[in-house]
Amino acid sequence: MTASMRGLNWFNALTSGASPVVGLPASVLAADSELDAQPARFLAVVADPSNRFPRAQNGEVGLLEGWGLAKAVDAAIELDRQSPQKRALIAVIDVPSQAYGRREEALGIHQALAGAVDAYARARLAGHPVIGLLVGKAMSGAFLAHGYQANRLIALRDPGVMVHAMGKVSAARVTLRSVEELEKLAASIPPMAYDIDSYAGLGLLWETLSVSQIEQPSSDDVSSVQQCLLAAIKDTQGHGTDLSSRLGAPNRAASAKVRELLRAQW
Repeated sequence: MTASMRGLNWFNALTSGASPVVGLPASVLAADSELDAQPARFLAVVADPSNRFPRAQNGEVGLLEGWGLAKAVDAAIELDRQSPQKRALIAVIDVPSQAYGRREEALGIHQALAGAVDAYARARLAGHPVIGLLVGKAMSGAFLAHGYQANRLIALRDPGVMVHAMGKVSAARVTLRSVEELEKLAASIPPMAYDIDSYAGLGLLWETLSVSQIEQPSSDDVSSVQQCLLAAIKDTQGHGTDLSSRLGAPNRAASAKVRELLRAQW
């Protein structure tokens, strides 16, 4: 498997000249910068060929990555605890999977990833705008741990940007179907699809954005993304800390109805 460089390239482009956060695993990057006077901490999980856990050497989110993300987010919460202006947390997302392995299971990967989710959620509820920027794959528990707690999700328009619970080959194996059969089903069932337009149809994306060079972003690409990130931050600041904005799409009508009934019966 060839590791994607998108997350690293976009993180570097968006944090040029920023102050790096130290004390994290090599596979977890964090840096503090500003977007038009709005403080922001950018975070990314990247490939580390020297990772002591082989299952997490290609950008997967494993034990070190889960706890590393939690540490970086918790530190941001603590730094801004007494400040009226909370820094935004920008999750640069290019994660192919959670790290599947016997050691990961034995050492509690579920707790490590839950730690990252919990940190992002507590930051969001404490008033930190949490924005997810999808520049590559956002798969399985890796996306749940890194990005899915975002107030607003922004996706770059590109066939290589995709969201799903698992990769196509794994999904085919689990469902006892061929990849071709799954792709035919995905054409009429949005939750089974991998492309960004289908995911957007579920109401989970705040914005999709086209860039000219997704692998190696140009200065214009970076400027365009920065403007979109700033708009997402301001939109979040004006609408509160919850995730209710995700329930407006037609394909989420059933989810909205279920929540309505649960509130009424509770």
